[in-house]
Amino acid sequence: MKYKLVVFDLDGTLVNSICDLANAVNKGLKKAGLPTHNTNEYKRFVGNGREKLIDRAMGESRKDEKLRKTVKNTFDIYYAEHCNDNTSAYKGCNELLSKLEKLGVKTAVLSNKPDEFVDKILKKVYPHHNFDMAWGKKSEYPPKPSPDALNEMLKILKVEKSECLYIGDSNVDIYTAKNAEVDMLAVDWGFRERKELIDSGADYVVSDVEDILEYINET
Repeated sequence: MKYKLVVFDLDGTLVNSICDLANAVNKGLKKAGLPTHNTNEYKRFVGNGREKLIDRAMGESRKDEKLRKTVKNTFDIYYAEHCNDNTSAYKGCNELLSKLEKLGVKTAVLSNKPDEFVDKILKKVYPHHNFDMAWGKKSEYPPKPSPDALNEMLKILKVEKSECLYIGDSNVDIYTAKNAEVDMLAVDWGFRERKELIDSGADYVVSDVEDILEYINET
């Protein structure tokens, strides 16, 4: 077995968080007197972190610094209290993590979500799994698709690039893996459609957790 570490994206890969993210941004938009969006629309807004999420939801209104500050501050306060209201694990992911642990494969999370929310969500959604590392967006690293944070993870965990498999659900994740020169599996149960993943250059797209285990066992 080739892989010693599997690094997961968080939102749309390990957890379905779209409802809580939509509610938090919509809370900010309402506070600023701006139009809100339905939950499904937010699937196109997420992936590049909080700042881009807010900008995309605000549209041209983002250029108004006062309005943007209102939306961001309201989002931060509301999401800190409600980030786990509806967020849940995707089917089979608990079992996947357990099987990887039994195989002796390390697991990590790398998200563009602000770092302060990542551990809070993982402890609620995956309380029985201990990730070897779990990072959100940290100030010392640029957001994905920059490979910097992922490269630092590999360095700390003493894992070679050839021994790492990265798993995510968006074009951002595909570009991150390619930039870091690690193998990548895209999952189509998240926030982006299969066609977008293929068009973005995904070498493999899977629809089931068992496909991930099969891939890992065969390499």
